[in-house]
Amino acid sequence: MTDAGGAPLDIVLLRSFLEVVDGGSFAVAAERLALTPSAISGHIKRLEQAAGATLLARTTRRLDLTSAGETLYAYGRSILDLEREARAKLRGAPVRGRLRVGASEDFAGTWLPQVLQRFRSAHPQASVDLKVGITADLLRQQERGRLDIVFGKQCSRVDGSGELLWEEPLVWAYATGQAPELAPQLPLAVFPEPCVYRESAISALGRAGLPWRIVFESSSMAACVSAALSGFAVTVVARSQLRDGLSELGAGQRMPELPAARFCAFARAGNSASDALVDAARRIGMYERFGPGPRRG
Repeated sequence: MTDAGGAPLDIVLLRSFLEVVDGGSFAVAAERLALTPSAISGHIKRLEQAAGATLLARTTRRLDLTSAGETLYAYGRSILDLEREARAKLRGAPVRGRLRVGASEDFAGTWLPQVLQRFRSAHPQASVDLKVGITADLLRQQERGRLDIVFGKQCSRVDGSGELLWEEPLVWAYATGQAPELAPQLPLAVFPEPCVYRESAISALGRAGLPWRIVFESSSMAACVSAALSGFAVTVVARSQLRDGLSELGAGQRMPELPAARFCAFARAGNSASDALVDAARRIGMYERFGPGPRRG
């Protein structure tokens, strides 16, 4: 990156670089850091000068990490993690108490174990009460003071809707090696209302003029996935939730495009334990490389 006598790597510039990589654009990084895109661009230029290498390969359509960018991303993430942990230690008392957490079933079954493992290792004196349900219902419980934090999903940007952790495409999922019967009506396995997966599926099929019918309804994600695995119905999942036995259906099967799902944290202000758990979830999203960020590798 640079020789021992070169310019030091400014942590402010590193933070801007990581936000550009994780957000996939200068505009997203600027929004997250409350800066202008031109300021972010200036940070990247100064960081590249300090590193003595080009970090991002920019085209009109996307950003890609260079080999030097890959190296600095890995080190930069560790540097910022250590800086955050040092500040937490300097603030004094460790995170304690019981957190009342709500999580949508897809979040609870797929990503929450990693989040809790990271949170537990950093804050062993805190405990968690977990309630799994539909995001809209969990948010209503939070409004009534019954939950401290909710991990859920949306399919559109809503002002004041919580902190975006990551976003990724929704996909049509069906049994591998089988073709669903599109006529006379596409069989669907969905959650009960209200559910953004259900709403996204029905809206997309309506715009495409494809007839459909609900043949399986369950509040369990595992049950909807089982219906798809059996070839009984098509269901909708986030792309990272595809598993052995499930395949993504697309334009080749005349299936319309679905929107991206936005996975968010809805936390009550002023709770250090909630802040720590959200931070753990944010790191999982960064490490797993969800969303439309620059390609790595």
